[in-house]
Amino acid sequence: MKVLLINGSPKANGNTFLALSEVAKALNEEEIQTEIISIGKGAIQGCIACGMCGRIGKCTFNDDLYYKIWRTVKDGIDGLVIGSPVYYGGPNGSLCALLDRVFYSMGMLLRYKPGACVVTCRRGGASAAFDRLNKYFTIMNMPVVSSQYWNIAYGHTPGQVVKDEEGMQTMRTLGHNMAWIIKKLNVTEEGHPQQEQPVWTNFIK
Repeated sequence: MKVLLINGSPKANGNTFLALSEVAKALNEEEIQTEIISIGKGAIQGCIACGMCGRIGKCTFNDDLYYKIWRTVKDGIDGLVIGSPVYYGGPNGSLCALLDRVFYSMGMLLRYKPGACVVTCRRGGASAAFDRLNKYFTIMNMPVVSSQYWNIAYGHTPGQVVKDEEGMQTMRTLGHNMAWIIKKLNVTEEGHPQQEQPVWTNFIK
């Protein structure tokens, strides 16, 4: 069993990474493998709604970061955790640009797999960022994993987040909860709910 964790901060070893590492540590204690992929500091192409992914099975912008995530998901994961710092009351824009492409092109590979997000911030905006990231899971039939509190940890300078004892405990609880759910949901594709043919309602005729 394996969980992919995406570090949506340009700081590879900053507070978001430390929060995700605490989740990963709890997952490892439950004998679940983890991999953390950091988005880095480079520019990230956003989705242009070209629809090519529906034809070729992956995003037409096949940059290294996207391909690494696509390859990891394609090889098989059992859960997904997304982490982001708070920028102006929301997640990192570069992360959202990437996630738009990931979820649009990999939705069929992610559905029914537990998902969770974690957010780090100095002071405010965490709940709004948390809500924004959860929307990716709830449009893809992905069970959302909860913890003992919203998955938020506080810290300003790199490394400061580990002083938030409640935040770190929340991360560990999230990891243990995700492990429990993954093990309980260990079912084959045949065990998934029957899907209806999608219906699209447009409000302008």
